[in-house]
Amino acid sequence: MTSTDVRKDAEDSGPSGYAAARLRLLTEGVRSGPPRRAALAELTDDWLTGLFTAGSEALKGVSLAAVGGYGRGELSPRSDLDLLLLHDGSDSGAVAALADRIWYPVWDLGLALDHSVRTPSEARKTAGEDLKVQLGLLDARHIAGDLGLTAGLRTAVLADWRNQAPKRLPELQELCAERAERQGELQYLLEPDLKEARGGLRDATALRAVAASWLADAPREGLADARRRLLDVRDALHLTTGRATDRLALQEQDQVAAELGLLDADTLLRQV
Repeated sequence: MTSTDVRKDAEDSGPSGYAAARLRLLTEGVRSGPPRRAALAELTDDWLTGLFTAGSEALKGVSLAAVGGYGRGELSPRSDLDLLLLHDGSDSGAVAALADRIWYPVWDLGLALDHSVRTPSEARKTAGEDLKVQLGLLDARHIAGDLGLTAGLRTAVLADWRNQAPKRLPELQELCAERAERQGELQYLLEPDLKEARGGLRDATALRAVAASWLADAPREGLADARRRLLDVRDALHLTTGRATDRLALQEQDQVAAELGLLDADTLLRQV
């Protein structure tokens, strides 16, 4: 299947066309890893752009942005769609109606959605109060609408992060330490949580934030390859279980290994 085939499916009959294109993309055996995650993000961008355009009409001063993992273009088969509907505050009623036009089709397809509707100042205020929100906004990516609005928020959030880094980096360190105590260390676990365990995907995101602060550097050697491997395993876990899970349970490890073309669960765990 080619990208043209996927896009043609997505153009047919709105949500059902997107669902068909998504299914074809996820069941195509040849394509996997980073290319499939990027293709899924691009396909989803196109669909959401269509929903935004149909619902916004003459509405100005509004944009749709992806944040978190979706903002990085890393969509696993069962990943949440983390979306921010950004607006300038001039027509809150029309913005609320637009939000409904976007959120409900996503819910109708059974996709998990983490959404918010904010002005730039509201987004910055929430980020200042909630470290997890700020980390997600560091990866904000424009999808549709007023590009200047999204770009302005990205610039402001990054500047806020760098200005506040002396205070927020210790907070980030504490957050990571609490999570490590709760979840354990990934390399020693028989049933690791690929995202939450120490050394998992959350820590990779934290390292990106440390580097973005300009106060400290993050280790680079092997980091990109390690993230890719963990994301590949999570993709296979989602496909084999049909669920949005990050825990690599014992009873699922042989199936996940087979999906990745590995010999067995022991080989899989050594890679993880």
